[in-house]
Amino acid sequence: MDNRSTAGGTAGGTASGTPGGAAPPAPPPPSPPTRGAFVFNAADEERRRGVRRMKAIATGLLLLVALVYVLAKYAQHAWGAGGWAGYVAAAAEAGMVGALADWFAVTALFKRPLGLPIPHTAIIPTKKDQLGVTLGEFVGENFLSSDVVRARLHSLGIGGRLGAWLAEPAHADRVTAELATALRGALTVLRDSDVQAVVGEAITRRAETAEIAPGIGKTLQKVVADGGHRRGVDLICAKAHDWLVTHGDSITDAVQGGAPGWTPRFVDRKVGERVYKELLRFVTEMRDMPEHPARAAVDRFLRDFAADLQSDTATRAKVERLKSEILARDEVQDVIASAWAAIRSMIISAAEDEQSELRLRVRASLMSLGARLATDGRLQAKVEGWIEGAVVYVVTTYRREITSLITDTVAAWDAEHTSRKIEAHIGRDLQFIRINGTVVGALAGLLIYTVSRAFGA
Repeated sequence: MDNRSTAGGTAGGTASGTPGGAAPPAPPPPSPPTRGAFVFNAADEERRRGVRRMKAIATGLLLLVALVYVLAKYAQHAWGAGGWAGYVAAAAEAGMVGALADWFAVTALFKRPLGLPIPHTAIIPTKKDQLGVTLGEFVGENFLSSDVVRARLHSLGIGGRLGAWLAEPAHADRVTAELATALRGALTVLRDSDVQAVVGEAITRRAETAEIAPGIGKTLQKVVADGGHRRGVDLICAKAHDWLVTHGDSITDAVQGGAPGWTPRFVDRKVGERVYKELLRFVTEMRDMPEHPARAAVDRFLRDFAADLQSDTATRAKVERLKSEILARDEVQDVIASAWAAIRSMIISAAEDEQSELRLRVRASLMSLGARLATDGRLQAKVEGWIEGAVVYVVTTYRREITSLITDTVAAWDAEHTSRKIEAHIGRDLQFIRINGTVVGALAGLLIYTVSRAFGA
């Protein structure tokens, strides 16, 4: 059925011969995947125009020598020209042969000459995939070998160059900014819940496995020996005195409430007032007298407690149990988990602030490293060894993947577009081959003809 009957059946509903109109046409089959093709940009089009100009020149030169050959032969036979016509004809004939031979060779690279199925022509379209494999193997063997890579990197003197580059303040600022950006990006990508879980588990596990009592004991012993605890005792005494002054009635009421029921109330009150006054006097004297006996008693208690924390098994066990109980509380776990949020916020703020201590220290460290790396030969050798080892490892481990990038890319190219692209880049030079072939052929033909005439051939 032709297009018109199909269209009529669709419109009228009866022309197709099926009641109610023709069935809708079947969807077209999916097109096979196309191979990758080059995009010809303005530069490529300019190159192709140059190739066409050179083709015209080479072809024109071929036509010129052909015309010279015809004229020389005509002059030789029709006009009875002298020996010079034979020399010209021989040169022109050899020039035609050279031009045609080079035209065939150049054309055979990209297509079949005159469309004829001549073997070993259209080399690039038909051998494209094989050329890609060969190119990949060539690159892998000659450019990606460990010896070549290591020798090339060693000749570059990367250590000294890197040091001199980092020593420049502008370059150090740039690296610092890039590191800050990378740090912010990494902290943004990380999920807070995952990091909090890891940090919480790490802190808890570390705290549970490490015994803290001996460390606390040594610290407390040093603090007491240096008199560092006295400020704390002064503060406690001052606060206790202020509290007693403010809550004297509470002390009196507490003493009265604990008295026997058979004692008179005025006696209970007198006793309460007396207790309050003695307690206030004691705290006041302890606050104002650095050599008070109670302070000496506190010093002895702290020294003994510090010794027990280091050597007494029972005391150390009690501290460890207390530590475990504190760590197990939900409030403590929440504080540990929330520490990540505070640290993350602090790091991001420092990374964003160009004048932050973090960025200033990183910048100074980079410049110091650069200055040292630029002058220290041993450090240069060490850094270059690290870089060479890392690059050689990547190259030797992933050589097949690197070369497969070449072979797979070439295999994905469209054959026709590949030929056109390559011809656009090297076609002008190939046309010069045709021109050179014409000239060299003419000179060779002239030389052969001259030698032959000289030997009487």
